[in-house]
Amino acid sequence: MLLITNGRVIDPKTGFDEVTDILIEGQRILQIGKGLSAENAQVIDASGLVVAPGLVDIHVHFREPGQTHKEDIHTGALAAAAGGVTSVLMMANTNPTISTVETLKEVLDSAAKEAIHIYSIASITQDFDGQNLTDFSALLDAGALGFSDDGIPLQSTKVLRDALRLAKEHQVVISLHEEDPQLNGVLGLNEDIARQHFQVCGATGVAEYSMVARDVMIAYAENARLHIQHLSKKESVEIVAFAQNLGAKISAEVSPQHFSKTEELLLTAGSNAKMNPPLRLERDRRAVIEGLQSGVISVIATDHAPHHSDEKTVSDIKQAPSGMTGLETSLSLGLTYLVATGDLSLIDYLTKVTSNPAEIYNLDAGYLAEKGPADLVIFSEKEERLITEQFASKSSNSPFVGETLQGVVKYTIADGEVIYQG
Repeated sequence: MLLITNGRVIDPKTGFDEVTDILIEGQRILQIGKGLSAENAQVIDASGLVVAPGLVDIHVHFREPGQTHKEDIHTGALAAAAGGVTSVLMMANTNPTISTVETLKEVLDSAAKEAIHIYSIASITQDFDGQNLTDFSALLDAGALGFSDDGIPLQSTKVLRDALRLAKEHQVVISLHEEDPQLNGVLGLNEDIARQHFQVCGATGVAEYSMVARDVMIAYAENARLHIQHLSKKESVEIVAFAQNLGAKISAEVSPQHFSKTEELLLTAGSNAKMNPPLRLERDRRAVIEGLQSGVISVIATDHAPHHSDEKTVSDIKQAPSGMTGLETSLSLGLTYLVATGDLSLIDYLTKVTSNPAEIYNLDAGYLAEKGPADLVIFSEKEERLITEQFASKSSNSPFVGETLQGVVKYTIADGEVIYQG
């Protein structure tokens, strides 16, 4: 048994927010209440700390199979635990891609060995070819939770429509990375700083919001569920709001980096601040925060994208791959750039990293309740930490190295076991 005492227990799903105790037996929460006790229980005194559901991240890249020099499922799980994350959803851009039952089973077998809960997306099209749909039925039967060609936008409207119809038939969600390659230049560099500082055509805003507009309207016409990944433009937020107001079944996420920083970070953090979509302007950063406030954006997800230092450390930033490691800084970025600023209350912020993402994929996660899953994070909300290159991930490609942020994970608990202690 595990007894957590005197913590500020927050359940975003119900709005519960009280200083109380939690008693855990096995993999479930046995009791929530004041003055609990149990013989021979391991006791964690959470006085002055927040006790919340383990975070749920529905957008991570664990690079297995095929790119394990960057990350593998085991080190990805360690990074998640260090960040207070107990459930993750892996994207399909592995090598080979997760387009077949064979590859899906391979990654799920590896994932089952880890202490956190690891789920997987399968690709919409075979090997991301953008044309030939995968076998949705077989992949769902094998354990896939949904479908995405993450990183490779679907250019064919017919393919998207057919995928949405299949997804609706199977009552699952399609998730999309929205950047029209025909409207983009160098990826990872916002068009303004690309032009002014690097003298190239960068990643344009219209490449994102034009695809968002196209795709949400196709989903609206099909009455199908569509999830827009990592919005970064003001116009994208407004388009999603418009579609939602029509009654479209659209959800959207933003990454911590996009509500925390702007394109100027490229000038100090270099290639570690290069990502797809790129960091944008202050007007865009404020717009995604307003989208979080209004509920237009219901999910925060990291897009955890580790790369080897040799790949990021190149003389020409245009040649560096896009992406950053994100699992171990996510909670601190939210507490620093949303909660401490007064843009979101703590419980509203936690909703977007626990119960809301869990709901999209029908996960038994993201809430605290008696008989519920014993997946929790215990953290110090205002304690500061200096971000260093000492990550549990294989990679340290974070533009936040050297920055002091608020929020320190003290314990991560999954299935009733302490899997990380800070």
